[in-house]
Amino acid sequence: MVLHFLVKGRVQGVGFRWFVHREASELDLHGWVRNTEDGDVEVVAAGDPESLTELRASLQKGPRGSRVDKVIEHPLVESEAAGLNAFKIEGAW
Repeated sequence: MVLHFLVKGRVQGVGFRWFVHREASELDLHGWVRNTEDGDVEVVAAGDPESLTELRASLQKGPRGSRVDKVIEHPLVESEAAGLNAFKIEGAW
């Protein structure tokens, strides 16, 4: 199963990408997380439905210092998972 999430709120500058990376890695998900130019955080994650449900709950909560106003979710086709490896942060330097 592959899902795309867009997390809106105060989610940049509060360690949100690192939080997502840790949560997704612990759940053995593949994919990536990155900031968007609009101030949101974008996530693509692939794995079993139970792990994705746990990730969704973590995204809705966020790390300390963040404020999640909305999580928009879209399923992606299974073929999207083909290019995904161990979970990573994109755009981090």
